[in-house]
Amino acid sequence: MSSDETPNVPSPRNSREAVREKAQKVHAQQSRARVMRRIILGAVAVVAVGAIGTAITLAVSAQVSKPQLTPAGMDHDGILVSDISATAASAEASAAPDPDDTGAGGETAPAPAPAPTTSSTVDIHIYVDYLSPDAGEFEQANARQLVNWISEGAATVTYHPVALLTASSNGTKYSLRSAAAAACVATHSPAQFYAFNHDLLDDQPEVNTDGFSDAQLADIAGAVGSDNVKSVRSCIEDQDYVTWAKEATSRALEGPLVGSDDLVLTAAPMIVVNGEAYVGALDDPSEFSQFVLTVASDAYYATETPSPSTSPSATPTPTETTEPAPSETPAS
Repeated sequence: MSSDETPNVPSPRNSREAVREKAQKVHAQQSRARVMRRIILGAVAVVAVGAIGTAITLAVSAQVSKPQLTPAGMDHDGILVSDISATAASAEASAAPDPDDTGAGGETAPAPAPAPTTSSTVDIHIYVDYLSPDAGEFEQANARQLVNWISEGAATVTYHPVALLTASSNGTKYSLRSAAAAACVATHSPAQFYAFNHDLLDDQPEVNTDGFSDAQLADIAGAVGSDNVKSVRSCIEDQDYVTWAKEATSRALEGPLVGSDDLVLTAAPMIVVNGEAYVGALDDPSEFSQFVLTVASDAYYATETPSPSTSPSATPTPTETTEPAPSETPAS
């Protein structure tokens, strides 16, 4: 039996066109997806770059707008101690070793006053790193006689905060921050500098520990009776003088140190007396006192006038005024 009906099967040509149309639709969808991804990634990149640029701009602006501050009252990056409160002096008198005490061998230590006469004043410069155990040892051993010399006017004592152990505090840069904190106290509350300086050296954190935080340093400054607590705290916590502390350390390392011709900072503490470096025991106040006495004596006798300026004829000799001449003796 024959039939005119054509089977319902698409021709090869129609099939190819359908596949082509479908492929074009898929390709168009993929193209649109790629374009959208590019747009999204571009937008994200623009936002990220903008955020980084803003952060850099703010950081640079902050650096430009904040001037490099220099502490007030500095002399060659040092703080001259000329006024020690009665509280600090009393504490040193009771706590520090007495250089006049008789030692174990029965020998009496040299007198603590360094100058041979009241007209001679010794110039002492002490370079301290507040993380240095040696700096703490020297301060604890010699604090009493330093206070005595300052109070009597026998010596001028200038402390120079430096930062040689900045890398020895677990990344907190304690040496640098504490030197900057000392400059804050010297600037905003100079009468309390000695007490603050002594406290930092007397109760030190150990090397390779974090050290005191800025807030703790500000608390210590407040505890010694700061005259301007808010300004001192703000100065310490804002790290106003960190850059100064870094530059002051570099200047000391390059030298020459104040009062000397060729000395440079080699360690902390470094003690310079009338331009001469002390190389004796840091924990022996008698040895340091003897060194100061020797340096003071050398300076005194080097400047002493050898003879009086008065003419001999201006002042009669004792024989001319007190003994009668033989011819003046009464006759018997």
